[in-house]
Amino acid sequence: MEKGKTPEIGFFEKYLTLWVILCMAAGVLIGRFLPGIPAFLGRFEYANVSIPIAILIWLMIYPMMLKVDFQSIKNVGKNPKGLFVTWVANWLIKPFTMFGIAWLFFFVIFKALIPEELARSYLAGAVLLGAAPCTAMVFVWSHLTNGNPAYTVVQVATNDLIILIAFTPIVKFLLGISGVTIPWETLILSVFLFVVIPLAGGAVTRNAVIKKQGLDYFEKRFIPKFGNITTTGLLLTLVIIFSFQGDVILNNPLHIVLIAVPLIIQTFLIFFIAYLASRALKLPHDIAAPAGMIGASNFFELAVAVAISLFGTTSPAALATIVGVLTEVPVMLVLVRIANNTKGWFENNDLSDKADA
Repeated sequence: MEKGKTPEIGFFEKYLTLWVILCMAAGVLIGRFLPGIPAFLGRFEYANVSIPIAILIWLMIYPMMLKVDFQSIKNVGKNPKGLFVTWVANWLIKPFTMFGIAWLFFFVIFKALIPEELARSYLAGAVLLGAAPCTAMVFVWSHLTNGNPAYTVVQVATNDLIILIAFTPIVKFLLGISGVTIPWETLILSVFLFVVIPLAGGAVTRNAVIKKQGLDYFEKRFIPKFGNITTTGLLLTLVIIFSFQGDVILNNPLHIVLIAVPLIIQTFLIFFIAYLASRALKLPHDIAAPAGMIGASNFFELAVAVAISLFGTTSPAALATIVGVLTEVPVMLVLVRIANNTKGWFENNDLSDKADA
């Protein structure tokens, strides 16, 4: 990034919440007035996985996985404190605080507004979001806070590896507590389809292109070719999902707001846990800000994919994960502003870091 140049979020990403709302409306209208379309698409399934949606989800995730440089993991030992903050916040705190906050709101505070069965399904969707911390989208948030790009890559790469191991047992455990029974095979298949395959595909493509054309070509010419494919895939997926979800939304419009409340509270909580822990550990701001962002935001593509695989496109659990998409961008932009406005908290840490260097 050029000196003095203000980082900018892409046009699609900046207005993602607006596009999500428009896609929700389009999907609901299609489901209401053109029911033959979701009925036709619903015929293409394998092992409870919608093939059209699976293809779109791969389009979402694959370009993000291209950006993950696993070679950077070899430098982990040089400054591991920021990674420890990320790992602890993402895997030892976030899934469980998400479960606790969502349970409190759905089963206690909103008890009179949400029937128990719906509450259980919404909780399942919240758990899937809580167990899927952000991967590639954190590059955007890191960029907007002038984060250390090399260190952010390591945070993302190690997070992707941990997802392979930790996501399935954490989701299985928390959904079991909430009374939702799911087969291990379905959950493992979902992780294999929507994490392992695109992650492996991204790694193979990355290595092949860099070997043939070089890193400069890969970063400046190859990656930009994919442009807005991730966002387009996400939006088309939402249109399909909401064409199935039309009745649920029209019958429970207030529930969109009710689901959003615990998700937003959880987002702020996890950000400040990681951000303030980084400050206490005397980490520089360019490591602390991405550490807070990666836990606060969600790998919502994975959460949506797994919710659809486990519970179906018409499930309230899938709807809950979509609300996570709806709230993600505006909330994260607020956190970006908070991080940029509190950079002074880390002045001594930044000076200490430069002295060590």
